Amino acid sequence: MAEKEKDKKAFVLRINPALLREVETWAAEEFRSTNGQIEFLLTQAIKSRKRGKKSESPESEDRC
Repeated sequence: MAEKEKDKKAFVLRINPALLREVETWAAEEFRSTNGQIEFLLTQAIKSRKRGKKSESPESEDRC
């Protein structure tokens, strides 16, 4: 088993069947497994969220 795979943790995901079908279709189009596609999307979302926090000014944080 590859070192990277040892660090992965399995868990149960409850997902709407229609959403799962969309993810499965998208994964197939990009030659990924469904699990790989979900992991890719989550990674992209986290990166985007981190970039958004870096570009926020201190003033915008005071408004919350």
